[in-house]
Amino acid sequence: MRPPYARVLLLLASVLAWLFWIGSSALARAEGEESPASLAPRDVAVVVQPAAAHLPALPPDFERIDDGWLTLEFPASVRDRVAPLSADADSFRARLAVELGQPVLDHVLVRVARDPEQMNALAPIGAPPPAYASGVAYPSLGLALLSLKAPHTWEATDLVTLSRHELMHLALTDAIGGHTVPRWFDEGLAIHESAEQWTERLGTLWQATLAKTLLSFADLDRGFAAEGSEVSVAYAESADVVRFLMRDDDRARFGSLVQRLRAGTPFDRALADAYDTDLRKLEYEWRTDVGHRFGVLPLLTGGGALWGLIVVLAGVAFFKRRRKARAKLDLWAREEAEMDAAAEAARERLEREKVIPESEEDVPAHLKAEVPVVEHEGRWYILH
Repeated sequence: MRPPYARVLLLLASVLAWLFWIGSSALARAEGEESPASLAPRDVAVVVQPAAAHLPALPPDFERIDDGWLTLEFPASVRDRVAPLSADADSFRARLAVELGQPVLDHVLVRVARDPEQMNALAPIGAPPPAYASGVAYPSLGLALLSLKAPHTWEATDLVTLSRHELMHLALTDAIGGHTVPRWFDEGLAIHESAEQWTERLGTLWQATLAKTLLSFADLDRGFAAEGSEVSVAYAESADVVRFLMRDDDRARFGSLVQRLRAGTPFDRALADAYDTDLRKLEYEWRTDVGHRFGVLPLLTGGGALWGLIVVLAGVAFFKRRRKARAKLDLWAREEAEMDAAAEAARERLEREKVIPESEEDVPAHLKAEVPVVEHEGRWYILH
């Protein structure tokens, strides 16, 4: 049997780990590192008249990959970074078809921008992305915009995770036939399926459980419009409620929920009918599940070591992610500098190979034109 002092030490270690997580979060805010869970939401844009929407022309240095259902448009210099999206999107789409119970994403256009400013320039005219977003989905247009750099911090984004998040928004709209659902369900599903920042979300849920600041289902949507910690709780809680609804034992019920939504059943009624219970009881069951995973009792009975470890890992993951993002940006900068240097060297080589006549009189009359010409061994040539 574990001696009493061991439980005290375990509780103390867990509390210290919790304080470390809070400290790392505060440090992130102090340095301007804003995670998606601390930002006001809405990366799903509404276009009132899709048929009248107009996409700006691509910049001249952009390339396009047509891969059946998926079209990627991106700067040519970042092709190596964008190419993996195609293979990942194929497997992600197949998984979503199973989980949502029907084929989704018939055709999607993904535009990848160098930074938020360029993402704004690539957006449908009159429907710019939110200033806080690294990505945005336009379900009525089958369009997703992604940025290689995050707003405010301008650090490198995880392009695959970001792509999954926005594709999930598009897929849900496909699956439910364009009917509306609460913001928490839409956002929670995108966060859960993209598996973004799971350690941070666990820390947020643990803190909210101990502090008794979990939001009710009825208040979740309002939580997204709040500020500070309540926004973080809204994000983390929404994703966890979706996880709860999609547990292995309830997968069939989740599929039934999607089908009811597709048929036009209002969300609250569809949820209650699919899970054969009312919303209050469903919320009670979820809170009981959260209490077992994050409550005080696990700290005192031995589970605290696990959650303490998770919170410590959240802090470590924050610093590792930040260091990795900066290293990635440095690598990109070096690659672009090398490409620019190679292009400049090629231009200089072409200039050296040209022989420019001393005056216009030296050029034969029949070759005087708006095209470059060179002389070689007494003969003139037009460069094409």
